[in-house]
Amino acid sequence: MPPEPAAPLATIAAALRRERERVGVSLTELARRAGVAKSTLSQLESGTGNPSVETLWALGVALGVPFSRLVEPADHAVRVIRAGDGPQVRSEQADFAGTLLSAGAAHLRRDVYLIALEPGAARAADGHTPRSTEHVVVAAGRLRVGPDTAPVELGPGDYAAFPGDAPHRYEALAPGTFAVLILEHP
Repeated sequence: MPPEPAAPLATIAAALRRERERVGVSLTELARRAGVAKSTLSQLESGTGNPSVETLWALGVALGVPFSRLVEPADHAVRVIRAGDGPQVRSEQADFAGTLLSAGAAHLRRDVYLIALEPGAARAADGHTPRSTEHVVVAAGRLRVGPDTAPVELGPGDYAAFPGDAPHRYEALAPGTFAVLILEHP
């Protein structure tokens, strides 16, 4: 019997299986739709993979669900996430880590993330679900963020909102950059 997957991986594995079955597609078909290898998807569903932000976003888009539905653990009446804890996913493109703090309920459709970035490569993101909006508040450091066609520079306390359904990017301009990201989607 395989070892029990770590908590965030178990959450992702269960969510992928649940959502794939809800849509009624095979592993092969979901892998094709998301542009990921079937073996990668199989590992993720068994709780043995190590998914990147990009892979989970692609799977969410292919399943027609927000990213948060794939990484959010079971709901509890009171939820506290201590600094450095929580389901964290890293990027393959840049020194970027996103920690889901809260997923919106079906009627709210908003997710709250804490993101940490370091200077170097930018994190490029494809557009998410149609009519989605991203809200960003920088807590520390400096960040270039927004649509590929019109990124803006933000410092501590600065806020920006932009369409999340078009290609956009996140780029740290100072060490120790972190921000709160709220993603709204219909």
